[in-house]
Amino acid sequence: MIHEIIFYGRGGQGAVTAANVLVEAAMYEGLNGQAFPFFGAERRGAPVTAFARMSDKPILKHGMFNTADILVVFDQGLVASGVVSRVRLRNNGVLIVNTPERGLDLSRVASEGGFRAYAVDATRIAHDLKLVIAGWPVVNTAMLGALVGAVKLVGIESVKKAIVSYFGEKAGTVNAQAAERAYAEVKLVKEV
Repeated sequence: MIHEIIFYGRGGQGAVTAANVLVEAAMYEGLNGQAFPFFGAERRGAPVTAFARMSDKPILKHGMFNTADILVVFDQGLVASGVVSRVRLRNNGVLIVNTPERGLDLSRVASEGGFRAYAVDATRIAHDLKLVIAGWPVVNTAMLGALVGAVKLVGIESVKKAIVSYFGEKAGTVNAQAAERAYAEVKLVKEV
């Protein structure tokens, strides 16, 4: 079993951190993992891509990939603008989008076959829990909760433990709450 996951976000939303925390959660469950980012000039709001691989065996391949099992999109505008069309979802893949809308336009999502699309309002969760930095809601931990709610890669308890380990006790506790809320709130919106 190997799962390849791409996180698409904007600078400041925490996509790179999400990939790293997911790999730490996987290691708590005895899995192997790797995470790495790709971004151009670092600036808040610019598109950012982070990659993660998880497997029950040692991972021998390294480097970026453009076909994934799971695509996690931190900003629905990246779907609408077609930015996510640069990668393809594998047949039976999963798309998870941060959006308050349940009627997503998926015409710009490239796939090799059928996929399931999930939605969660991670922005609302971040605002509710005051996870906002310089006016930007930081949705990474909520999106991790949505990811493991939609696809049982690892348990939510491992994700919460990794979040607290990464952020420390005070910030980690609030971020773990964001993950738990999104885990409970993520909804399947369409099967394509």
